[in-house]
Amino acid sequence: MLIILLTILPCWSYIARAQQQQFSIKEATISDIQLAFQQRQLTSRQLVEYYLKAIERLNPVLNGVVEVNPDALSQADKADKERVIGVLPSLIGLHGIPVLLKGNIGTKDKLNTTGGSFALLGSKVPRDAGVVTKLRDSGVIILGKASLNEWSSFRSTIAPNGWSARGGYGKNPYVLSADPCGSSSGSAISTAANFVTISLGTENDGSILCPASFNSVVGIKPTVGITSMDQVIPISPRQDTVGTVADAVYVLDAVVGPDENDPETIALSKYIPPEGYKKHLKVDGLKGKKLGIVRNPFFGLLNDSIVNQTFEKHFQTLRQEGAIVIDNLEIPNIDVILDPSISGETIALLAEYKLAINAYLKDLEFSPVRSLEDVISFNKRNANLEMIMEYGQDIFLASQATDRIGEKEKEALANLTRLSRDGFEN
Repeated sequence: MLIILLTILPCWSYIARAQQQQFSIKEATISDIQLAFQQRQLTSRQLVEYYLKAIERLNPVLNGVVEVNPDALSQADKADKERVIGVLPSLIGLHGIPVLLKGNIGTKDKLNTTGGSFALLGSKVPRDAGVVTKLRDSGVIILGKASLNEWSSFRSTIAPNGWSARGGYGKNPYVLSADPCGSSSGSAISTAANFVTISLGTENDGSILCPASFNSVVGIKPTVGITSMDQVIPISPRQDTVGTVADAVYVLDAVVGPDENDPETIALSKYIPPEGYKKHLKVDGLKGKKLGIVRNPFFGLLNDSIVNQTFEKHFQTLRQEGAIVIDNLEIPNIDVILDPSISGETIALLAEYKLAINAYLKDLEFSPVRSLEDVISFNKRNANLEMIMEYGQDIFLASQATDRIGEKEKEALANLTRLSRDGFEN
């Protein structure tokens, strides 16, 4: 597991203030920030002000943040007071640390939870998402909502990564013309651009790992079921999970665990280390660990010799640190696994999505839309706002055309189970 050093884009007045106190927010990790808190070289208010200034300055270009929490500064002041009087949660690693949430993670506060769509603007979730409850208990500051691929990339097959009607076009902070990937695009963009210390994303199929990779930050996709999906706009309960971007192990410890509103987490909680994950983060942790390198078909797609050389250098580093690297690992039926139309994944997801999104919308305290059919109608009525002419809503329409989990869907699910068992688990 890796912890990255964050590079903060310059907001000179705050850098100067921090440097005068022998602490620079620039490139600070959670551990660095907590030490600065303890030594009274930094306050949560100063940290939040720093990030808000960075967002104000650069978000008009990068579009990594869709909205900022109007209560962020008051939450920072509360954290500072708690630190002074010694009232701290058990997980002090995140106390007073700002976090951005992907725009599909529900918060029962002044922030919207819209999945990037205007169809859900003004909707009200009945409660905080399970992972948000755990984060609040650990003392974080909810800085705002990150942008994302609209509806987590499940509206259209041709909408570009990073785009949503509410958030605009998210940009890779290293190369503005480069693909930021998705669907947790804003979570990765904002962390890479140092709009925030840490962020949460969600993944169904690559939605954390891909943007983390493309924006050069650390992302962890937890095993499905160890983080609660309650009050998170879904795609498929079978594949959805909430994960972390940057300083990942601290956040992972905070958000995993049982949630009575998500029964799957209760069954899976027995697999979570009772002492947490951070204690297993060791300098010599790679010694004796077996790591498989699947080159086919991925490395055949890399024509850039520099990229290949970089990979080889990192593989050698893993060996030097004691890992047992099993090179050229072959996964049976990898071509089928990677093709959702052949594997059965498309058939399964289309049917699962309609059931999951209808259940989510029905459960909202208030919402302008109550079903997938309502969302489709909203988009037709607001075609300019939602850019229907440009990107359409073909996935929505295909999902709406499904009826239930019938024989075709059951066969697809059985095939996915076989491919996983005979490929990844064999």
